[in-house]
Amino acid sequence: MTLDADLTSCARLVERGDPLRFRTAMMAPLEARKKLFALYAFNVEVSRAPWVTKEPMIAEMRLQWWRDVLEEIAQGGDVRRHEVATPLSGVITAAQARRLDELIVARRWDIYTDAFEDADDFARYIDSTAGHLMLTATELLGDADEEVVRNAGYAAGVAAWLQALPALEEAGRVPLLDGTPSGIAALARAGTKALQDARGSRAAVSRRCNPALLPATAAEPVLRHATAHPLDVADGRLPVPGVNFSLRALTGRW
Repeated sequence: MTLDADLTSCARLVERGDPLRFRTAMMAPLEARKKLFALYAFNVEVSRAPWVTKEPMIAEMRLQWWRDVLEEIAQGGDVRRHEVATPLSGVITAAQARRLDELIVARRWDIYTDAFEDADDFARYIDSTAGHLMLTATELLGDADEEVVRNAGYAAGVAAWLQALPALEEAGRVPLLDGTPSGIAALARAGTKALQDARGSRAAVSRRCNPALLPATAAEPVLRHATAHPLDVADGRLPVPGVNFSLRALTGRW
């Protein structure tokens, strides 16, 4: 399989597994789009690894396979042939590979049914998953202040978490420290504040990075709805990205 065929496979994988990021990646220039598809395809593979089996050991092995890929990339030697690993190795640096390894370690939470230890533990999970992913994506596109990106990543991560809440609970997970309506609303407000803080420092982010930050824009209606109607979260009645997302994308702002 050629590199172009690999990238096509990555794009299709993202389109199926992460439609939101597929849409945002399509708003980037062609060469930047290729980088995002490789990164986002990796994220799809890792995020679904804990859920394709009920056997924790097998899930751990799947995650370890990707940790081994990142170690090969970080060492700068030969990287195993794979339709996602191969193009990923061509776009990320050793430092980014080590950061993404932390993303995989955080995803081990998804394998088991243990609750988060405390608020800091939950925040670390969101930052290590959504935050690490968004920071790496922005670095592939241009220059951006890390704190701004991590705030935007937190907003996107919290919104995605709230959207996934019904499925997580059905799978026997304990996704929230405080699952009461007031607890859900407080979490959504925290996500909204993080997004507002990020936008307040938008000038510290290159416009070339906008496609990587658009998932934070898509989070806004989700967070606002969850704040006003927290009971809708458990029922899976949160909004999907719509006009607000599209208009901001067209103006080149997030």
